[in-house]
Amino acid sequence: MSQTTDIQSQIAQTVQLLREKLGVKDQTLTASVRKAKRRLPRRIYKQALMLAGAEQMASHPKLRLVLDTPKLAKASEEVQTHLSGINLADRRWGWFLNFLGALALGFLALAALAVFVLRWRGFI
Repeated sequence: MSQTTDIQSQIAQTVQLLREKLGVKDQTLTASVRKAKRRLPRRIYKQALMLAGAEQMASHPKLRLVLDTPKLAKASEEVQTHLSGINLADRRWGWFLNFLGALALGFLALAALAVFVLRWRGFI
């Protein structure tokens, strides 16, 4: 019984980490993992899906006996370790730098186009 409660608490912690680190606002792990799919590495996503499949079974009295508790505990640990390692400030800084890079590339392309048009028209 304590292993099932432990799995349920690990699932709740995983949902909480998904909310904090990735901004996913769903109540269940299944819905949270589906929304966060593209932001998770494939291996972590598969581990989280395995946990999400066990979420429904853990609340059922007879089906919880079928759960592979050590495997689920390991999956939960891997997912939580990955989510805990996400640095939100670094992620925001990376987004800002990517935005500036895209903006600079746009200005560079615009300048190249302007030079091309001026040369074509004979002003340069």
